Amino acid sequence: MTVLRIRIEAHDLPGSTCPAVPAAHGADADPGYRNVHVAVQRRDRPAGLLAPQPGNAARASWTLECTATPSPAGTDVTGPYVQGRPGDRFVYLSWGAVGETGTFTMFRRAKLLLGAVPAETLLAAVHSGLLVGRLGLTDALGRPLCARVVPPHIAWTAPGRGQGRC
Repeated sequence: MTVLRIRIEAHDLPGSTCPAVPAAHGADADPGYRNVHVAVQRRDRPAGLLAPQPGNAARASWTLECTATPSPAGTDVTGPYVQGRPGDRFVYLSWGAVGETGTFTMFRRAKLLLGAVPAETLLAAVHSGLLVGRLGLTDALGRPLCARVVPPHIAWTAPGRGQGRC
C-alpha cells in the first residue's frame, strides 16, 4: 500500500447561476439554480463535501489523500473521497446551490473515472505520490459539467517529485 495524493485542478467554471431549462424529449425540466458551488463528495456521505468552491471562481482545486494498492487488475486507489468498487473507482464533483443558511443542495454531479487514467500515468503517480487531473467545468451548453468525465475532457498527469503545484 502506497500513499497517493490526487489533486483535481479545475478551470473554466460556469458561474454562480445555472439557468432554468424547460422539459424536452422526455427529460424533466431543470428549475435553475443560484449561488452555485462545486465540491468533492465524500464516499457514503452525500452531505460530506470537501472544500466547496463558488461556481464563478477563476479556478478551483482539491487534494485527496488516498492509498494505492497493487491488484490483479492493476492499481486500486481508495480513500474517503474515492467512490465505487475495485476496477470501477471514481471521484464525484457535486454541483449544488448554497442557500441562505449555508445548506448545499446538490443538483448534478460529474463522475471522474479513475479507470480512465492511463495505466502508465497511474504507475508513475504511485511512484511520485501525486496524480493530477486537470479539467474545465463548463459543458458545451455553458452549464456545470456533469455525467462521466474521461479523457480528453480531463487530462491526467503524474508530475515528478517536487514538480507541480501543491
